[in-house]
Amino acid sequence: MDSMESTRTFIPLSIAVLTVSDTRVLADDRSGDTLVERLGEAGHQLADRSIVPDSIEAIRAQVSRWIGDPGVDVVITTGGTGFTGRDVTPEALEPLFEKRMDGFSTIFHQISFGKIGVSTVQSRATAGVAGSTFIFALPGSPGACRDAWDGILKSQLDYRTKPCNFVEIAPRLDEHLRRKP
Repeated sequence: MDSMESTRTFIPLSIAVLTVSDTRVLADDRSGDTLVERLGEAGHQLADRSIVPDSIEAIRAQVSRWIGDPGVDVVITTGGTGFTGRDVTPEALEPLFEKRMDGFSTIFHQISFGKIGVSTVQSRATAGVAGSTFIFALPGSPGACRDAWDGILKSQLDYRTKPCNFVEIAPRLDEHLRRKP
């Protein structure tokens, strides 16, 4: 189990939130609101927030901009991880990943199973790393966003979490890009 190291100082991250939806606007984006609220309560900074339609090109373009922005440490998307014809978030994001984070999906499904049972199989939640940016793709429900944040992201995006966390490895994510031949 994770624990907190009391001698470590919290390091706030800069997190961008992307809602993928053909129907949502900021005024009714409950999933995006859930993520923004939770990351703020945890002490992180909202780097940017956007809503794009269920389109591979639109999703990939926005996330690619954030990957290229040194002021964005983490991207969290919500929506488009199901099986309907318009659900294309994994198809948009996974080609951007330099490394997949298979354990994220596994743990997300364990948490989700405890809340919604076998309906968790309808989610293709995914995560990975591109350059020096962590990317997490969550389902489009506020409940799924709460589950992912409370059960995984809150502790892994906190430098004080032991035995290990994403924050302590973040400075080394792009070391393969800095190697000289």
